[in-house]
Amino acid sequence: MPPLAEIWDRAQVLLEQGGIVMPYILALSVLMWALILERLWFFWRVQPQALATARAAWEARAERRSRAARRLREHQVAALYAAGRRALPSIRTLITVLPLMGLLGTVSGMIHTFEVITTFGGANRRGIAAGISEALVATLTGLVTALSGLYFSVHLEARARRIPAQAETLLRAD
Repeated sequence: MPPLAEIWDRAQVLLEQGGIVMPYILALSVLMWALILERLWFFWRVQPQALATARAAWEARAERRSRAARRLREHQVAALYAAGRRALPSIRTLITVLPLMGLLGTVSGMIHTFEVITTFGGANRRGIAAGISEALVATLTGLVTALSGLYFSVHLEARARRIPAQAETLLRAD
């Protein structure tokens, strides 16, 4: 594994090669991954505790068959489901925005390419290659970051959809 300084240098080169949109893609990627990691933590640690707390509160009730008890149970299930879905729309939005930011980088890189062609004609191949490289690096980065989050987003959505069934099973009316 390369040393940390070498990884940092490579990341800086990538940020420079991708042009003006790369810091924004990086910031959105970090935000997306922070939200994904928070949701994974929620499903691994917080949700089991929340289910246990709801079950203990439900079982502490003396009566569980009245209309008020059923409404309380429905409210607990809905609250657990809402807690499980928190941040998932934001993650989906970021997954949608990241490729668009890459596309914006493509346009920016192509504009730089056309500026070089307009200024120097076809003679400055290095300038043309730099503009095309900027376009491709930004596009690739936007797509890769979005795709990396897509798997986890689908996984987290599936986990959230299972919450009502789990809660209904735990909070039985007996």
